[in-house]
Amino acid sequence: MAELNMTNPVAEYGKEAIVTLSPREHIRLRPGMYIGKLGDGTQADDGIYVLLKEVVDNSIDEFIMGAGKRIEITVEGDKVSVRDYGRGIPLEALADAVSKMNTGGKYGGDAFKKTVGLNGVGVKAVNMLSAHFLARSVRNGEARTVTFSQGLELTDRSESGVEEQNGTYVEFVVDREVFGDYAYNIEYVEQMVKNYTYLNLGLSVVLNGKPYISKNGLLDLVNDNMSSEPLYAPMHISGEDIEIVITHGNGYGEAYYSFVNGQYTPQGGTHQAAFREAVAKTIKEFYRKDYDPSDIRTSIIAAISVRVDDPIFESQTKTKLGSKDKEEGVTMRQFVGDFLSTNLDNYLHKHPETAQILQKKIVENEKERKAISGVQKKAREAAKKVSLNNKKLRDCKIHYTDKSDLAEQTMIFITEGNSASGSITSSRDPRTQAVFSLRGKPLNCYGLTKRVVYENEEFNLLQAALNIEEDMDNLRYNKVIIATDADVDGMHIRLLLTSFFLQFFPDVIRLGHLYILQTPLFRVRNKKETHYCYSDDERVEAVKKCGAQAEITRFKGLGEISAAEFKEFIGEGMRLDKVRLTKDDPIHDLLDFYMGKNTPDRKDFIVGNLRVEEDIIEDLKSVN
Repeated sequence: MAELNMTNPVAEYGKEAIVTLSPREHIRLRPGMYIGKLGDGTQADDGIYVLLKEVVDNSIDEFIMGAGKRIEITVEGDKVSVRDYGRGIPLEALADAVSKMNTGGKYGGDAFKKTVGLNGVGVKAVNMLSAHFLARSVRNGEARTVTFSQGLELTDRSESGVEEQNGTYVEFVVDREVFGDYAYNIEYVEQMVKNYTYLNLGLSVVLNGKPYISKNGLLDLVNDNMSSEPLYAPMHISGEDIEIVITHGNGYGEAYYSFVNGQYTPQGGTHQAAFREAVAKTIKEFYRKDYDPSDIRTSIIAAISVRVDDPIFESQTKTKLGSKDKEEGVTMRQFVGDFLSTNLDNYLHKHPETAQILQKKIVENEKERKAISGVQKKAREAAKKVSLNNKKLRDCKIHYTDKSDLAEQTMIFITEGNSASGSITSSRDPRTQAVFSLRGKPLNCYGLTKRVVYENEEFNLLQAALNIEEDMDNLRYNKVIIATDADVDGMHIRLLLTSFFLQFFPDVIRLGHLYILQTPLFRVRNKKETHYCYSDDERVEAVKKCGAQAEITRFKGLGEISAAEFKEFIGEGMRLDKVRLTKDDPIHDLLDFYMGKNTPDRKDFIVGNLRVEEDIIEDLKSVN
């Protein structure tokens, strides 16, 4: 070992190696520490949406404090603006409030209570990560406007005698030097706006001229997000600093929408954990039956919102609550538990028809769980035996549950066939990318019970690899990516796997973890350049660039793509399509038609929609 050290001398380490960065420099060098991932706008949790949320959160805090009932948001290309009608930032402190770290009015006192933006970082990060940033505050006829670029002040102007309403206006353009190319998906912004209105009754948010307002709070949220009718009318219960909605559907899994001080917490936290425990305990006590908690919670669709003094989140992006106490002297577990034990119990006593439907659902869940307990035990034992040598899984070193900076980057590719899995395995990043290989097409599980998950070896090993048998808390990969050939068989496999998750593990989709990998259809190259094309339009453009003598290759399957080339397709330039669920998606009808047993109807549909695609490569070459 000594000889090894001699051949690898340690680099010099002097005081010149110690670097002190200004807050601005640190944010621009390590933006992920403040806003999570950067992204390009294709995912709802990409950095550009976090920056918008940081600005809007301040306007929401004004509404919570009773100042201003209207917020206007405009997204035009890469320019975003937010105007509220609150009290306006104190004029003399405007520049510091938007540019100096740890400066703000939320560190104590009564100016802000039960708000979200507590650490004085958010809007400063927006400023420092923007190529253009403008903040304007109006207070009682006086106004001040400051502009910045990349966190550096450009102008500072004061005005008197203005006739504008009090409030704050913020305008910014995210810096492409940091983010690269990006584009806003207005659907993601719209969902963010809806969440704000659900949590703040009486608030009107206008997005690109369209007003959004909620009359029933979380009840509207649950109704808007259900793709099929619930078993019973949702139970809507509210009290001081807490609001809850509960119902059940016909599927598997548990669907929760949790919020803290108006902040959506997709990863849950102490408030959601307290709710899951308390709802099972209260229902068991109401029926005076020792039901298994999983039988009570299977198929539950619920929303919970709490208001907390000085909430502690597990990161700056505030996706998971870490506070153990609701307020001084009252734990979150106690607060949520006491509220449900009284109010949920009262609701069930007052609505016996709901209580009867709920109990029937619990008993059905119990019967199914017990019916598959035998095969479930055997499947678990089989999974344990192969866990150390699962031939279908090429695992990665870091997982989503690990406390690692790379945890968010973890993913598993579900592919079919040895050649395809071999290419991905050879080109992957073994730190964060795992591969699960299927043997041919998986079983069509539509209409089957969960028993098939344990009886089918591949399904059992897949759920074991993902570690989602019990719940989503231990999901081992942030992204679950279906990687198939871009042909008819590949599309069929995508449908079969999507049906599997929709049927038995819908939370994988609801929580935004399931994706489809886009792979190139063509390679167009000459001696100087190579282009990978994902559509005919891209192929046309590539041929124009490479000239008439370009070599055009049509990829028929993943196995035809070399490992060296595949590395490019699953690296930073990877193209993914997120599988999403909305209320407008008739999931049951779609699955029943495409995956059900209506073979004649489906055959007629296919025949009636056949289309012929001609190979026009020669015609494209003639263009040049």
